[in-house]
Amino acid sequence: MNFYVSEAATERHPGSLKIPHPKMADVISIARKLDPIDRKSFCQLQLQQFIQQLPTQLIQQISALATWLTYWNPLTNHRQSVQYKLPTVADADQVAFLNYLSSEDWWFPALPTLNLSKLLLPSEEHVYICPIQQQETGAEYWLLWVAEPLTPSQQHSVELHAQLMAHSLNLYRECCRQQSKVELLEQVIQKADHQLRNPLALMGLYSTTLEMSLPEGDLRSQASLIREATEEISLCLKEVSSCGQQARLRAEHYDLRTILADAIHHLHPWLAEKHLQIAQSSESVLLYGDFWQLKQVLINLISNAVHFSPVRGTITCQWQVFRHEVLIEVRDQGPGLSEIDLSQIFTPFYSRRPGGTGLGLSISQKIILDHQGRIWAQNLPGGGAGFSFALPRRIEAGIAQSSELPL
Repeated sequence: MNFYVSEAATERHPGSLKIPHPKMADVISIARKLDPIDRKSFCQLQLQQFIQQLPTQLIQQISALATWLTYWNPLTNHRQSVQYKLPTVADADQVAFLNYLSSEDWWFPALPTLNLSKLLLPSEEHVYICPIQQQETGAEYWLLWVAEPLTPSQQHSVELHAQLMAHSLNLYRECCRQQSKVELLEQVIQKADHQLRNPLALMGLYSTTLEMSLPEGDLRSQASLIREATEEISLCLKEVSSCGQQARLRAEHYDLRTILADAIHHLHPWLAEKHLQIAQSSESVLLYGDFWQLKQVLINLISNAVHFSPVRGTITCQWQVFRHEVLIEVRDQGPGLSEIDLSQIFTPFYSRRPGGTGLGLSISQKIILDHQGRIWAQNLPGGGAGFSFALPRRIEAGIAQSSELPL
């Protein structure tokens, strides 16, 4: 077990305790603007600030002799402990007792999570344990060694603080998980760009040469189609590669209905093959973002819905406009998502579709995050799966590159 002491954790703060309770989207939005190394430092700093500030005033009120939080840090792959307080001057008996507590010989798995329990010790010491979470890598808990037994009110306060600690740890881990996914996806995109760019350039050169050498007629028209398709693929590859670099959004105002119409046109052969209908909102709404990337998100989500929808089914694309954001939903009438699907659906290379690459939804998540939005999946009450994403009505100036932001 690794221990460290922070001055911020033991500093006295007069007045009422103000507990930070950040939103997941806010923390990830800030972290997305940083370089990979800076993002990890940011997540670590956020965690330290949350867990260090939470119990400071409470510790003063309960006359704690020693107290610390032990948790698993996914960045270091080690268990760590934040010491909020230790005896200023410890005699030999206290040192021996602290060593016993840090050894965790007293731990047993049946301790209820987020409930305060008093340890039954042969000595007359008062020690309380509040398990935060049960991890495969080891227990996470908050330990308090106090001079006097805690009152019911104090025990309730400890449990409330423990809930906020659990929230902060989950927030931290989710930020780390999303960052790992994004870094892996960026590597995949850059590798694909490197492997495909030269062959596409040769295809474009040969198709152009072939087109120019053929007389007017069907063969020349077919060569022209090959050249145009190659150019379109090259452009798409360039755009996808740009998705791996957040600062390359070509943001302008677009009507969401126009983006959706373009996506539906692209998928028309597959929709017609299964005789599927698209039910969509009629309300016009302007989005500020990259047209091609947002169209790609809709193509990926609707394509997924097409695959799992029954023949002659209906795919619903609707949106709701709020003051600061737009919520877009794509729903199908398919079999829905399993628990594994819900936990892995945006993980690169995870796919339930035969022959699927498992990158469509990962790329969609990357695009939405770059637009300072959020995306999630869920099962619908009446059956089928729903994919939803929320986009801000306005993107911060640091993201857009080729357009001025509206005032």
